Amino acid sequence: MKVFKFGGASINGVERIKNVASIIKDHTGEKLLIVISAMGKTTNGLETVVNAFFEGRQEDALQLFEQVKDNHLKTLKYLATVHWQKAENQLKDFFTEIEWLLHDKPVRAYDYYYDQVVCCGELLSSSILANYLQEEKINAAWIDVRDIIRTDNNFRDAGVDWAFTEKSVRENVVPLFEQHDVVITQGFIGATDENESTTLGREGSDYSAAIFANLLPAESVTIWKDVEAVMSADPKAFKDAVNIYELNYTEVIEMAYYGAQVIHPKTIKPLQNKNIPLLVKSFIDPSLRGTVISNRIPKNLPPVIVVKDRQVLMQFKSKDFSFVEDKPIEALQHLYEAVKIKPNLSQNTAISLLCCFDDHMEKIDALA
Repeated sequence: MKVFKFGGASINGVERIKNVASIIKDHTGEKLLIVISAMGKTTNGLETVVNAFFEGRQEDALQLFEQVKDNHLKTLKYLATVHWQKAENQLKDFFTEIEWLLHDKPVRAYDYYYDQVVCCGELLSSSILANYLQEEKINAAWIDVRDIIRTDNNFRDAGVDWAFTEKSVRENVVPLFEQHDVVITQGFIGATDENESTTLGREGSDYSAAIFANLLPAESVTIWKDVEAVMSADPKAFKDAVNIYELNYTEVIEMAYYGAQVIHPKTIKPLQNKNIPLLVKSFIDPSLRGTVISNRIPKNLPPVIVVKDRQVLMQFKSKDFSFVEDKPIEALQHLYEAVKIKPNLSQNTAISLLCCFDDHMEKIDALA
């Protein structure tokens, strides 16, 4: 069994969705669990809906949501023929779920409403793809990942209840493969034990794929992107950037931590724990080699350059020349946790500590 993850760019429109179906057809005879992101800029569009709703602009929120609805219904129109009514009804169920919320007034925290609304993007895109695969005679099933991945209620960055989720995968996902070759589900989202939708952090669809791969377990995970392979640097900034065809888990974690737009940082641990290789391949040209990420230590790895923008450098200095000891540094760590910020780089000198942070000025002000 293999896990494929398709991001928003790979399903952004009718032709891209047909291309994804073609890739899946190329793997006929294999058992595939497919994790789907929201189409194109849908997440950004849904964020504007949440913002309008939370600011009390209810009519604006509903009007903005109409744009999301129209975009998905138009896409479905060009993909569904035999099962059009069934497919449309499923989309309308998701629309209704959001519209009920938007007709109320906000009484809870912003992050709660963010997760209830934004999760709709993955549900819509995965439903459209699943229906199109069935039109194309591909034996595919669709499942709502909110029934599978259980999380806490830390909205927008929810933690996974691994014990419950493992049991749910075993009881509800594995049996589907007895009658289906392909199972379609959503990335990025989960639900609490009170059936409230949650999200796993921005770009968390990679993490969702890793969760399923760990628990099934799968022989590999393939993340389909619009690049030939992982590159040594951003080619827009560095003309001598080259493709990297083999990477170690550790190197990828470091790249992601320092800001490389490669793999979601949380994705690697579930794969490394089960020694499951991660492939990064091009959905534009699947014949290309791509990148394999595993426990192997690659030879002749080129220098990797990561540029992280919008950084703030802070210096912490003692007035009595006694700064760099364990207790003051430990106190700073507690302060970081309280403010919910972490240094990207730090360097000790004899009497000071230099730290580089992301440019979250409200948190920087709290530190100062």
